[in-house]
Amino acid sequence: MRNHPLKPFPKDFLWGASTSAYQVEGAWNEDGKGPSVMDVAKHPKEVTDFKVASDHYHRYKEDIALFAELGLKAYRFSISWSRIFPEGTGEVNQKGIDFYNNLINELKKHHIEPVVTMYHFDLPYALQKKGGWLNRETIEAYENYAKTLFENFGDRVKYWLTINEQNVMILFGELLGTVDRNAENPKKELYQQNHHMFVAQAKAMILCHRMLPDAKIGPAPNISAVYPISPQPEDVLAAHTFSSLRNWLYLDAAVFGRYNSTVWSYLEKKQAIPEIQDGDMAILKEAKPDFIAFNYYSTMTVGANLPQKVSNNVREDQQMAFEEPGFFKGHPNPNLPKTEYGWEIDPVGLRTTLREIYERYHLPLLITENGLGAQDRLEEGDVVNDDYRIDYLQKHIEQCRLALDDGVELIGYCPWSAIDLVSTHQGISKRYGFIYVNRDEFDLKDLRRIPKKSFYWYKKVIASNGEDLTNE
Repeated sequence: MRNHPLKPFPKDFLWGASTSAYQVEGAWNEDGKGPSVMDVAKHPKEVTDFKVASDHYHRYKEDIALFAELGLKAYRFSISWSRIFPEGTGEVNQKGIDFYNNLINELKKHHIEPVVTMYHFDLPYALQKKGGWLNRETIEAYENYAKTLFENFGDRVKYWLTINEQNVMILFGELLGTVDRNAENPKKELYQQNHHMFVAQAKAMILCHRMLPDAKIGPAPNISAVYPISPQPEDVLAAHTFSSLRNWLYLDAAVFGRYNSTVWSYLEKKQAIPEIQDGDMAILKEAKPDFIAFNYYSTMTVGANLPQKVSNNVREDQQMAFEEPGFFKGHPNPNLPKTEYGWEIDPVGLRTTLREIYERYHLPLLITENGLGAQDRLEEGDVVNDDYRIDYLQKHIEQCRLALDDGVELIGYCPWSAIDLVSTHQGISKRYGFIYVNRDEFDLKDLRRIPKKSFYWYKKVIASNGEDLTNE
């Protein structure tokens, strides 16, 4: 029984919401923007592409006015690298600079803190054709891109995120097109890309602190607590291995400037040790994040796996369990309900994840994604009754409050997503937003913006600084 009142959310808590450029902006080839890997990606025939998305590029003022009505204190969005540098390097596209200047100014006008993700899956296609992150030249291209962002927007942007879900790009490289499954050694290629991202991220953090001494910068992986399927020691060991591989590798490199020892041993066994040039580790060691941003949707459950041929290694998306012969095997958690898309719902797991990260790294934490994807229905009278989303967010915010009471330094909560956008795998039909966008997969309709029931609920949550979570 609790015998003391819970600690309140901090007065300056960043109640926000999130999007990414390629999923929300549209205008994929307008005003000098070059193609990104997401623009040229192959899509299932029943799923839309990202060419129009939510048309935020043309409607950002309308959208930000709604964000202001919602009461957002922060808006986490990404900048399209190929909108700034159509070729990834070279000449700056001034119209791209202008768009983000206008977007940031509009946010500031409405007293909304911009939280900027510098790279969210959408590598310029021109760089991909040269080898993408497998090519060390991409490190320099990213550093130059970061410098350009700091120069143009650093006077108004205080919070910077380096790379969104780097761990997802590596663990699910085939799914996101990060690597060719027909490569001679796909795993070695992936972890070489991973190393180059580590160096690029470190250089961006060092540069940010030199150029913008009052700004804050940090990584933004997808972090999930990992449960063993049973208390059997081999299952506990498998869970520890998977947690190192999925979570701690990325944060150990960002915070401590070193490779996780369990993962290094795994890479040796898999003949996937990356080539590390002289000076790389010194750069990683010099870089220091100011906070850790992370995306959380669910936990993972794994057990031991014998060193035999994998039975089914299809990785559907970043929240689906998979297996690695000799190391671990993913299992569904019988104690957790699932969304209609098969993702397990684990609010208590968020509290566990917050505590694990904070106890390990002792840095302020910012939740940059957390949300429920569902096939929302627009009813007569422009009503979307998404009580299931309210229930999901309500339970996760309750666990955030409990984590604060546990001693975790949590500075903000930015659920996915501010507005309906095109999901990476399931198109516009899988909706996450507080605001409904009136379009289907292939019928753009009028793209009207319609606040959902969750919009008005979250508005009340923000206005009460997290004190009132009731759905009435």
